Amino acid sequence: MSIPAAGVRWIFAFAVALSSAGSVLAQASVEPRGFGLISFSFQNINHTGHIHTDGTTDNIGLSANRDFYVEGDYGVTDHLTVSAGLPFVFSKFTDPGSLPPFLPFFPVDQCRCWNSGFQDFRFAAHYNVIGHPHSALLVTPSVYVIVPSHAYEYRGEAVLGRNLRELQLGMDIRQRIDAISQNLYIEANYSYSFVQVVLDIPNNRSNGNIEGAFLLTEKLSLNGRLNWQYTHGGLRFGSPPPASPEFPGDFTIVTLGQHDRLQRDNYWRAGFGAVHSMQRMDVFADFSTVIAGTDTHLLRAVTFGVSFPFQLGRHFQ
Repeated sequence: MSIPAAGVRWIFAFAVALSSAGSVLAQASVEPRGFGLISFSFQNINHTGHIHTDGTTDNIGLSANRDFYVEGDYGVTDHLTVSAGLPFVFSKFTDPGSLPPFLPFFPVDQCRCWNSGFQDFRFAAHYNVIGHPHSALLVTPSVYVIVPSHAYEYRGEAVLGRNLRELQLGMDIRQRIDAISQNLYIEANYSYSFVQVVLDIPNNRSNGNIEGAFLLTEKLSLNGRLNWQYTHGGLRFGSPPPASPEFPGDFTIVTLGQHDRLQRDNYWRAGFGAVHSMQRMDVFADFSTVIAGTDTHLLRAVTFGVSFPFQLGRHFQ
């Protein structure tokens, strides 16, 4: 069985979501009742520096991630799809120098070795309220629950993640642009994340995504997109003098050790990718990079993956 091309394009958002623990897996199209997907992916992320509060950049505190991700999706009804996934993360501090004196240098970075482990469980439900997989218009609300798999280390650059619980509420809208081509789609997503509060510092987020996809052939889909994140709260990291605030910005000796998960992380990212649909599986590839932001990491992410459609027996329907 080969999944229709219109039903696999949302995998692009799955790929880019891996580049940030806070991103939402956009999915305007849901699986038909009794059908599902098992997806496996590998992502290489190079953190090439930071963007300061005033928008200037540096190339210090470099690190790398090698992430493996498995996710399962299943159509409970023709309108409701449930999902579950878990990444396994390898992380390493790669900067040959040291961190600035105002940043603590944790053992996880000092060893310059690979740290590995499971990151966060991710559970989701998507409910299609308007349209169906072949409709010109699809509207699909979603809810995500993110729970750390264990009490992993979050202090430093080469860590597995932020080790925070989250509840994400989102909305996906996909429109086929028939006036130009029946093979051209525009998809938009917005989500709001309620993030576990640490040290009484609010750190909720808004994320947005706009994506264009073109079905080049019945089997090949090309994609380009723009992602946005705004943090409602968090702490500014500051900038080199004479900018204000100077390093370490809003952080104190108490909060500095948690700077990555408490930082006011705002960014714009751009990416592109492709999905090739075959008889019994789909393969996908994706590239994304940061193009602007404040108090965030500069990064480049490359993702490769494969998904396998399946259908359960009639007694499950």
